[in-house]
Amino acid sequence: MIALDVDSDEQALSLAEDLVDFAGGYKLGPRLIHRYGPELVQKIAKIAPVFVDCKFFDIPSTMESAVQAAFESGASLVTVHALSGKEALARLSDLEQKLNKIRPFRILCVTILTSWNEHSFPANFKQQTVEEHVKSLVDLVQDSGLTGVVCSPEELEFFTGKNLYLVTPGIRLDQNAKDDQKRTKTPFQAMKAGASVLVVGRPIIGAKDPRQAAMEISLAMVAGS
Repeated sequence: MIALDVDSDEQALSLAEDLVDFAGGYKLGPRLIHRYGPELVQKIAKIAPVFVDCKFFDIPSTMESAVQAAFESGASLVTVHALSGKEALARLSDLEQKLNKIRPFRILCVTILTSWNEHSFPANFKQQTVEEHVKSLVDLVQDSGLTGVVCSPEELEFFTGKNLYLVTPGIRLDQNAKDDQKRTKTPFQAMKAGASVLVVGRPIIGAKDPRQAAMEISLAMVAGS
C-alpha cells in the first residue's frame, strides 16, 4: 500500500491514478484528511482500497464513532492505537464484525510507532524493551478479538503462525535512508519475516520517478534486493 503523504488533493489523486498498477491500496493520513475530508477518501476509493491512518486513541465510544465514520467515508482499513486498552478493542472487534457484513473492512491496531526506539520512548515506557511492549500489545489485540496489527518489520518474526494480519511500515530499499523511521527493513526482508502488507511512502512518492520507484519496491518484495 502506498502512503499518499502529500499536501494537496490534486497531487494525491494524480499519484493514485499513476501508480495504480503497483498499489494494493492507498494510505491517507491526517495531513490530507483534515484538509479535504471524506470526499477525498471517496475519490481515492474509486481507484483502489483506502487505508485511513489517523490512529484513533480515545474513550471507547469516541473510537467506535470515528471508525464508523471512516468506514462510511469509504475506507477499507483504519488504524487505532492498541494502547487504548481491552474494553475499547473488544468493542471495536464487535464493530468490525458488524461492518464486515456490509463489505470487507479491517481495523488495524498500532503497537509501537516505527519512529520510536528504546532511546526515544516516553519516560513511562522505559521499563520494558520495544520488543516486550509490542508482544504485550499484540497479545491484548488478540484477546480482544481483533487480528489486524501494525508493527515494524523488526517485530514480524515474533508473530508468525498467530493468524494475524501484519501491516508493516518502515520499508526502505536502502536501510541507511531511514528518515525519521528507526526500525526498518527491506521489502524482501519484511515479506520473508511474514508481513501481510507493506506500507511504503517516501521511497516512492519522494522519488524523481515514482512509477520506477514503485516498480523497484514491487520487484524487491520477491527478488531479495
